[in-house]
This record gives sequence, structure tokens and C-alpha cells, in this order.
Amino acid sequence: MLPLLRTVGLRVFSMASETYRPGSLSAAFVTCPNDTVARTLARGIVENKLAACVNIVPAITSVYEWQGKIEEDSEVMLMIKTRSSKVPALAEYVRSNHPYEVAEVISLPIEQGNPPYLKWIEGVVPE
Repeated sequence: MLPLLRTVGLRVFSMASETYRPGSLSAAFVTCPNDTVARTLARGIVENKLAACVNIVPAITSVYEWQGKIEEDSEVMLMIKTRSSKVPALAEYVRSNHPYEVAEVISLPIEQGNPPYLKWIEGVVPE
């Protein structure tokens, strides 16, 4: 029993000693008209060090109002993990490279997560 308690205790101490400032990283979301646009944007975002990782989520359906009409379209969602300080540059990159007249770029702060993963994001995306 003692070795198990020691292992659990070390793991808890290890997790608690990781330093992460809540909100310093963000998850951003961008919708795209198709897979080609999504892959092009995702690759450019990562290559330009605007994010550590971009997940491409296929086959979402968006229902929205545009120019006074209710629209329903199939889209592709990008889920982007980055530093919160990079969100303005990320939004500018998307606006400059996206085919939509008004591209969706929204972000939410990451309050908690797997400490090694959060540290990895910080290591990949420069300040």
C-alpha cells in the first residue's frame, strides 16, 4: 500500500507543481466552406507559428442569418490551440486568407488542461 500512496503522491505533486497561468492560452474556432480551404488555412496557421495545433472537424452544419435570410450550410470547423496573445494575429491571418466576406474567428481562454500538453503549446508558439 505504501508504494501506491507514494506513486499517487508524487503524481499529484508533479501535476500541482506545473506552472500554467489560466487564460494565457486559447482555443480559437474558424468555420470554412470546404476541406481544401480548411487544410490550406490550418497548414498556414501552424507554419506561421500562429498556433501549435489545428484540428479539422469535418461535416458540421451551420444555421445562421445572413443579409436578412436564414441560411443553412455544410462547413468544416477548425479548432485552433494557441497563445491568447496570438489571437489578434491569427484573426488577421484568417481574414487575409479566407474566402468568406466575414470570416468567423472566435476564441475562448483555456482555464485548465493536461499540463504537459499546455506546456507543449507554449513551447511551439512563440510569445
